[in-house]
Amino acid sequence: MLNSLHSIYLSVSSQHMKRIAFTFILLISASLLFSQSKPAYLLYNAKGKKISYAKMIRKLVQQDIVMIGEYHNNPISHWMELEITKDCQQQRNCILGAEMFEQDNQPALDLYLQGKLSAKGLDSMARLWKNYRTDYAPLVNFAKENKLVFAATNIPRRYAVLVSKGGFEALDTLSATEKTWIAPLPIAYDATLPGYVNMMTMMKGHDSTNIAKAQAIKDATMAYFILKYFTPGSLFIHYNGSYHSENHEGIVWYLKRSNPGIRIATVTTVSQKNIKKLLAENKRTADFIICVDEDMTNTY
Repeated sequence: MLNSLHSIYLSVSSQHMKRIAFTFILLISASLLFSQSKPAYLLYNAKGKKISYAKMIRKLVQQDIVMIGEYHNNPISHWMELEITKDCQQQRNCILGAEMFEQDNQPALDLYLQGKLSAKGLDSMARLWKNYRTDYAPLVNFAKENKLVFAATNIPRRYAVLVSKGGFEALDTLSATEKTWIAPLPIAYDATLPGYVNMMTMMKGHDSTNIAKAQAIKDATMAYFILKYFTPGSLFIHYNGSYHSENHEGIVWYLKRSNPGIRIATVTTVSQKNIKKLLAENKRTADFIICVDEDMTNTY
């Protein structure tokens, strides 16, 4: 009798455990399905076809220069920048550079990378962006840990302001030392490039011509220092606002003008309500497009 009851108990317990296990599997599966149906971002190629992250990396490491265009306050942009950099560095020797550092701050940045200046000291000596600690420090620290060059490629903001008020001619007033922090004068400029035309249209009512030139001097300077720090055989990864490299204009136009044979791949960020299909207006903005849900929380 006792043996019979024990057998029944074991049978019931076994069935109960199976039901618990089955329920657990269902919950895990539902969770996975939910996460897959509600991704934070999707990757596309220029034609608007979905592409895997691994395939994108395989393409990027074949280049000389990779331009990553970000939304400055988008966490997916910043996370992807770091991940792309880490994975490219595993296959190529990388050199890093960023719009977020102005060229006259290069000495302070170098001291920090060499371990001769603390993070607090860098904050005191360099003009760091307000979101540096959360969004750019991880990139700089990755360079420091891996002994990588990190180039401060941007023009000092005060000189871009001069151009926005007085055109390129305002740069003639700079000292010889100050001119080492910008692209060599005179600055080549094509006012018919769509990006500059759009900027002048958007700023209509202001001195839009000089505002577009101020954008151009930033693009020209960043291109100049990218090429200055680039070494053949290495992969230069540059971080900049998406507008500086979208549609292969801006910085890319200046890079190609100086070195037509250099291999460049562009990555950009776009934001859409529905990320499961890339909008026509976002196609061909870059070789690879990070399409982020528009409800993504901003970093500032």
